[in-house]
Amino acid sequence: MKAVAYRASLPIEHADALLDIALPAPVATGRDLLVEIKAVSVNPVDTKIRRNVSPAQGESKVLGWDASGIVRAVGPDATLFKPGDEVWYAGALGRSGTNAELHLVDERIVGHKPGKLSFAEAAALPLTAITAWELLFDRLGASRDATREAGKSLLVTGAAGGVGSILVQLARQLTGLTVIGTASRPETAEWVKTLGAHHVIDHSKPLDQEIKRLGLPPVNYIASLNESEQHFTALAELVAPQGKLALIDDPSNIDVRLLKRKSVSLHWEFMFTRSMFETEDMAQQHALLNDVSRLVDSGVLKTTLGERFGAINAANLKRAHALLESNRARGKIVLEGF
Repeated sequence: MKAVAYRASLPIEHADALLDIALPAPVATGRDLLVEIKAVSVNPVDTKIRRNVSPAQGESKVLGWDASGIVRAVGPDATLFKPGDEVWYAGALGRSGTNAELHLVDERIVGHKPGKLSFAEAAALPLTAITAWELLFDRLGASRDATREAGKSLLVTGAAGGVGSILVQLARQLTGLTVIGTASRPETAEWVKTLGAHHVIDHSKPLDQEIKRLGLPPVNYIASLNESEQHFTALAELVAPQGKLALIDDPSNIDVRLLKRKSVSLHWEFMFTRSMFETEDMAQQHALLNDVSRLVDSGVLKTTLGERFGAINAANLKRAHALLESNRARGKIVLEGF
């Protein structure tokens, strides 16, 4: 089968940063599904792994987590799907990736693809939807009862990115929170507004001053999606007493003591935790993706597909990695077909 992989951690400009290769077709065992990949999207985790995790000498590593496709075979212990089902999912860190014609995935982290979306539109959502949902409801503990969140607010930094694009929608559509997004360019600010943000502020300026400029009260919930180290002091200043702050990036140096005087709680969201440790509630991601699928089909949520980069091959994936590394992507980058 066709696949795209890398054999050494190289800058994306290097000719061998990503390579088109051929691999044997895998076989489904246990609770695995064998999925024919129809479309994938590219996430920051793809670029981080490529830059920082070198394959063993002489081996190739296939990247890719977000995917949509068709189940071609199921393992003997699988009960949730059958061949022919259209699915979407975000994969697991410890397994070979989705940038391949055929892919194995545990059914407990797979959902039924929204019927109203094409494979490309669907591939844009799983990883970011899981991250955003878990961050909002599991980590920050926001309620889907709008009356309980009335008068409260959520700040989403980096709201025009992949996670931010779905998080803004979830918060606006499923909670009573006032949603404040950050963006630094006119086109990304407009994107965040179309997704449902009540306010958009400029993250190239001090965020606490931007909140004050709009005359907004301290923020109850914060989802810091990127550049947390740069913004942390301002976030600690603008958060409400007894508020909650959740991170998904990897700041190397933040002073959590800044949160003490307000009794603010700090949370981490990492959507691979459940699959990495095979937690007892691992199948929650199956249920979550099915919930998101129903919300998409009912018109409550929309795809966050930002750009289509053509077929799944090394050249197009290199372009996608380069755009992500530039921090100028809007929405999700999707590739479709081999």
